[in-house]
Amino acid sequence: MNQAILNQINIFSEEAISAERKEILKPLANYIQSKINNNETIRLNFICTHNSRRSHLSQIWAQTMAFYFKIKNVFCYSGGTETTAMFPKVAETLINQGFQIQKLGDSENPVYAVKYAESEAAIICFSKTYDNPFNPKGKFGAIMTCNNADEGCPFVLGAEARFPIKFRQYRSSK
Repeated sequence: MNQAILNQINIFSEEAISAERKEILKPLANYIQSKINNNETIRLNFICTHNSRRSHLSQIWAQTMAFYFKIKNVFCYSGGTETTAMFPKVAETLINQGFQIQKLGDSENPVYAVKYAESEAAIICFSKTYDNPFNPKGKFGAIMTCNNADEGCPFVLGAEARFPIKFRQYRSSK
C-alpha cells in the first residue's frame, strides 16, 4: 500500500469517533462481521444523490480499509439516485491522500481508475445510478451517505440490508 495512504490511516483515531456515531455504525459492522463469519462475499454499495462526492470517497476508502485490515472478499461500489459526474475536487483530494488516479476519458462523466496498492486492481469510478449494471443486483448492503438519498430512496432493489450512515467530516485529534 502507498506510504502516503498508510500515513492517512495512521491519523485516524477510534477515540475521536463519538459514542453516538459508533451506534450508527454498529449495524453495518454487524452486517460485515456476519458475512465474514459465514464466509460470504461482502458487497457494499455507497449511495448518494448525485454519485459525485460522498459515495465515491466512501467506496474508495472502504475498499482501501478492507485491504488494510486484510478482510477478504470485499467489493465496494457507489451509485446515486441520479447521474452527474465525479466532482474534480474528489480526485484532487484522493491524489493528495496518496491514491494514484488515472482519468480514462474527457466526457461529461469521465471514468477514473483509482489505485491504493500496486498489487490490487484499480477501483473504477464514474457517476451512475445505484442500479446501474456496473453495480451488484442483489446480496449487497446499501449505505445511504446523504439525507436526500436516504429520504428519496426508502427501498433499494436487491439490497439485503440498508444502512442510513450520513457522511461526516473527520477531524484529527493530533
